[in-house]
Order: sequence, then structure tokens, then C-alpha cells
Amino acid sequence: MSDEEVGGHSTRTAPRSRAAAHLFAARALRDFGDGFVAILLPVYLVELGFSPLEVGIIAAASLFGSALLTIAVGFLGARRELRQLLLAAAGLMVATGLFMAMANTYALLLIVALVGTTNPSSGSASVFVPLEHAVLAREVSNADRTKMFARYSLVGALAGAVGALAAATPDFLAVLGLDRLTAIKLMFVAYALAGLVGGLFYARIPRRLRSTAPSDASALGPSRSIVFKLAALFSLDAFAGGFVVQSLLALWLFERFHLSLAAAGLFFFWSGVLSAFSFPVAAWLSRHVGLVNTMVFTHIPSSIALILAAVAPSLPVALGLLLVRSALSQMDVPTRSSYVMAVVTEAERTAAASVTSVPRGLAAAASPALAGALFAASYRAWPLVLCGVLKIVYDLLLLMQFRHLKPPEER
Repeated sequence: MSDEEVGGHSTRTAPRSRAAAHLFAARALRDFGDGFVAILLPVYLVELGFSPLEVGIIAAASLFGSALLTIAVGFLGARRELRQLLLAAAGLMVATGLFMAMANTYALLLIVALVGTTNPSSGSASVFVPLEHAVLAREVSNADRTKMFARYSLVGALAGAVGALAAATPDFLAVLGLDRLTAIKLMFVAYALAGLVGGLFYARIPRRLRSTAPSDASALGPSRSIVFKLAALFSLDAFAGGFVVQSLLALWLFERFHLSLAAAGLFFFWSGVLSAFSFPVAAWLSRHVGLVNTMVFTHIPSSIALILAAVAPSLPVALGLLLVRSALSQMDVPTRSSYVMAVVTEAERTAAASVTSVPRGLAAAASPALAGALFAASYRAWPLVLCGVLKIVYDLLLLMQFRHLKPPEER
């Protein structure tokens, strides 16, 4: 046992920084793929002749399937080696891209969305998330945990922003004589290749076998009540966010302002850049005001900006408000991840990340179909308004419930 770790005691493993670097590289490739898929998915479905309601149902199925996969890997992660589960998830990403490129019927696309890794929201709604969080949390001390999660989120957001720019590729390929539908199918093949190369990076993460001690075999133990409360609140936040997943926000911009694919890609690129550079700011701010306060008091202004964007009189005003939202709305991502990892024991971390992610996924899966129905009924502003109002309610409840439960570094 020269290169493994059992029960947290290392024996000749690769340096911790190297394991984190491999994970960051895999995350970058994954979010690059998610970045263009989130924008191209509604365009692809419309090109195939499907309605906004059917687009919303596909987005809902994708989020629902991710939630089911996430709960499965969360509890497997309490007993299985994390590296193996990450490799399996990367393989599923490869299969998803290939099947999306080949599928033409709605039924088959719905099945692929349900069992695959397509992510209409981009960002952190994914089966990979609880596994990556558990790997990262074991690599750092409490003092450096939030900073590590901020870097992790920064890498993903920047990659997603570049991926959004890549969503304009089908338009450029059309200049060369390739029809748009074929070009979009090639982008799904590129998504599969991103999963393949990401899997090679996951394969380089050192193995750490789990102890067979009963305490390690338990997915959730002493922190169960805390995790369930957080999961309930996070599900409200996710239900709200599901009204404005990136695919549906792109659809809103296409239908309300007739935005071109290239212009949408450019907007989502700058949106992703603003979100990316908000992560280190969030880490810095959390050291001064605390994790919970950072989550709440950056989130509320972003929700107000979203509500105002819904009724904006022109495209420049709407895009400006949405960019303000992007600069603030994701600052709770690294702080939330760090907070969950801080308030549970090490043995519970994979399950805690999963249990707090799964209700988010299930709740988020309900709202895209509702948003699609509102779009189809020409109530295009309502999904944005509902998202903003519900998120403000979530923030106030989170503050009331958890402002006194401090992570170790704040005590």
C-alpha cells in the first residue's frame, strides 16, 4: 500500500496541491462544455422543431436526473473511493455528448437529458459536485478551505465563460457552408471530448481508500439535523433559480429582444467573467463578515437586479442589470460549499454535499417546466420576477436560521 491513504493517514501520496490541480483542470473542461451546451441546448431543440414548453421539460428532466445521480454518488461516496466515482461520472459525460449529437426524436432526447450530464444551468448543478467538494475539503485546513473553494469556483466560472463564447461556433461554421443543426451536433461531440480529457485528469488524482470503521461507513451521523435544515433552505433557493437557468435565460433574451447567438455568447462570456472574479472577493469578504452574512447580503441585491431586468424597457438596460446580477449572485457558491463542509465531520462530507445538492436539483427540476409554460403563454417576465422574489425569501430564512452556527475559523 505504497500510494494509498486509509482513514485519512497518508503513505507516500502525491502532494495535495497536485491533486487539487488535477481536479481544477477537470472542472475547467467540464464547465467549458457546460458553458456552450447551456446556450446551445434551447437553440438545438428549437431547430429540431420543439416548443418553449418542450424546451422547459427537457431542462427540468436534466436537473431531475442530475439530482438522482447526485444522491446515489453521495451515499456511495461514504463507502467507495472518490476517484473511481469521478471517473464513472466522466464516462457518463462522454456518453451524454455522443447521444445528444445522434438523437433527433424528443423521446430519446428526454431520456438522455434524464440519465445524462447535460446541465442547462451551467455552474454547480452536477453529479460531479459532491465528489469534487469532498476531495477538495480533505486537501486543505479550515483556515484555507473557503479560499480553496473560491479558486475552484473561479476556475469553473472562467472556463464556463469561455464556453459561452464558444456557443457562437455554429454561426461561424455556417459561413464555411456547414448547416446550423450539424454544427450544433458537432458541439455536442466536443462536449463528449471534454468529458474524455477531464476523465484523464481525474485518473491522476491519488487514490484514498475508505476505512471500514463503522463511523466512516455511516453516510450521515451527528450533523444530520443541520444538513437537513440546510438542504430544505437550499431547495427553496434552487427552485427559484430553476425559473432562470441559463438555457431559459438565453431563450428569454432570444424571444424578448431577438438576440443573436453570437451576441448571446458574448453576453454570457462577460456574465461568467464577472461571476468568476466575484469568487475571490467572496472569500475575502467572508473572512471579515462571516460565511452566512456573505451569502445573504450579496444575494439580495442580485435578486433585486433580476426583478428589475424583467421589466427593463430596452436590451441595454436589461443586459446591464443582468451583468450586475452576475457580479453578485454567485458569491454564495464558494461560501455555501465551504460552510457545508465546515459544519459536518470529515466522514460525512460526501453525503452532506450530496444531501444538500439533491433537494436543490429536485426543486430546480420543477421550475424550468413552469417557466417554459409561462414563456409559451407569453408571460415572459414572470419567471425572472418569481426567481428574484423567492430568492430574497430564502436569504432571509437562511440568515434567521444559521447566523449563530459558526464554522471553526469564525469561533
